[in-house]
Amino acid sequence: QPPAFGFLFDVDGVLVRGSQAVPAARQAFRRLADGGGRLRVPVVFLTNASNCLRSAKARELSQALGLEVSPEQVILSHSPLRLFSQFHQKCMLVAGQGPVEENAQNLGFKHVVTIEALRKAYPLLDMVDQSRRPKELPPPTTGFPTIEGVILFGEPVRWETSLQLIIDVLLSNGNPGAELQDIPYPHLPVLACNMDLLWMAEAKMPSRFGHGTFLLCLENIYKKVTGRELKYEALIGKPSTVTYRYAEYLIKEQAEKQGWKSPIRRLYAVGDNPMSDIYGANLYNNYLKSAQQNQVQAGVKRSLQAASPQTEDHLKLRKDCNNSVESCKSILVCTGVYRHNGDVPSNTEERTTETVFHGHRDFCFDPALVEASYIVQDVNDAVQLAFKKENWS
Repeated sequence: QPPAFGFLFDVDGVLVRGSQAVPAARQAFRRLADGGGRLRVPVVFLTNASNCLRSAKARELSQALGLEVSPEQVILSHSPLRLFSQFHQKCMLVAGQGPVEENAQNLGFKHVVTIEALRKAYPLLDMVDQSRRPKELPPPTTGFPTIEGVILFGEPVRWETSLQLIIDVLLSNGNPGAELQDIPYPHLPVLACNMDLLWMAEAKMPSRFGHGTFLLCLENIYKKVTGRELKYEALIGKPSTVTYRYAEYLIKEQAEKQGWKSPIRRLYAVGDNPMSDIYGANLYNNYLKSAQQNQVQAGVKRSLQAASPQTEDHLKLRKDCNNSVESCKSILVCTGVYRHNGDVPSNTEERTTETVFHGHRDFCFDPALVEASYIVQDVNDAVQLAFKKENWS
């Protein structure tokens, strides 16, 4: 029988820890593959990583799991930006590390400027590191394009430089060489990928700073300087609903390529981070329920708590898919961020130093959304559980 279900696997903390594969990961994929190494069930790798190419992440996963993973099976946090075509012709400042220019171009953006290019064009802006300050007054900058929007791919290396230059661009309406008159508001569009405050690596200390920590710095600096809230045109990556919709689209595309005629009815999202993986899967499950009740618009409004501007793109993607998927069940594993003794706060007043809300500012906290459908030890147990639920062997 062709499968009526598919898997969305987080990567860090579920399949790998830093550069090391989780032992249960290869066991899980031996279950998922046939004798020839081909997957018997559609699988998408849904990661908030953003500082690499899809092809590089696919190669990394192939090596870790011992089977062929194609780039089309990988969703990085920025992958859904290919839907935001209204920005593809604009001159966009891109921040992060790794191949940010190539990533932007692969997503459809035609005119991009890096933080480093901006710093070189306006050397008087970056003043924190005294060793990089110009020794002589540079000539005026000419011919540099006006920036029309900002894409935050992921945490940069030099936070002070990126924070300074992004704020400069927002305060100057894309002309950081000009003398500041009035501070524009609303500011230029900002599209941010990966809201994870923390992530799990090989370190013994619980978690490492993620891009969500950088966003927290940027938001607070902007508000302190201007007295206004930094607004996002879109927040992409888990737990954003548009990211899960894009994952569903790729799951269905994969099933069609394999010739599986049975419609995909259920998704199983396996993750280690309650605030991104579990919250996102549950948020999407709520959206699917609303869609089934023919309340698509209302469902989007309820589900997309982070960014109403995403609604248009979200619905556009929805038209590209039939409505076969009925549910998205969340499965939490204990090999990464989550620990059995970790609790979640029931409301904002009850937060303590041990139980704090790690989600992004624009996502309202709801205890039900961080409560997994199932909790298991590792990814192999997660696959076994889904097989049992599906009566699949």
